[in-house]
Amino acid sequence: MRVTDEVRRLLAGVQVLALDVDGVLTQGDIIYSDSGEEAKAFDVKDGLGIRVAGAAGLRIVLITGRVSSVVQRRARDLRVDDVIQRVGDKAAALRHFARENQISLESIAFMGDDVNDREAMRIVGVSLAPADAVPEIRQLAHLVTDAPGGRGAAREAVEAILRSQGRWESAVSEYLKVLAERDRARRTE
Repeated sequence: MRVTDEVRRLLAGVQVLALDVDGVLTQGDIIYSDSGEEAKAFDVKDGLGIRVAGAAGLRIVLITGRVSSVVQRRARDLRVDDVIQRVGDKAAALRHFARENQISLESIAFMGDDVNDREAMRIVGVSLAPADAVPEIRQLAHLVTDAPGGRGAAREAVEAILRSQGRWESAVSEYLKVLAERDRARRTE
């Protein structure tokens, strides 16, 4: 993924990374069991990237048009507190989030993959898209990842933001320190 100097400058000001779910954190598949239970597959690299973002203090927001307990569970596993579900107008939802949290829209990056993400991508400071986003969305994005949705795109976005801010290495170190402390605590229990 090639990050231009202009995009690097935009990424340096990002405080919040908002991610669409289906097609960004997943490949877009929605699987139903015979009993009607929903399943989604999430990429571990994306998960690790989101945990590193948390260690760096980069706020993550999951925003989706659907409602899913699976998304809520994944957010809990990744220690993501901000989950906005059943959103028809993602731009309005991001405006509300920014107002409620006293954060400028310019300090928000949003990653989307399809036309229902278009308006949200237009109002934020940085718009991102996975490699397999629809052409219209790829053209609109400031940065398109090499990885497709559900296969490391969110991880690439996190890394691009934190590297542009000069915080990637320290964030990884902090994340690994937290893991080591948790392991030590388990062994003493």
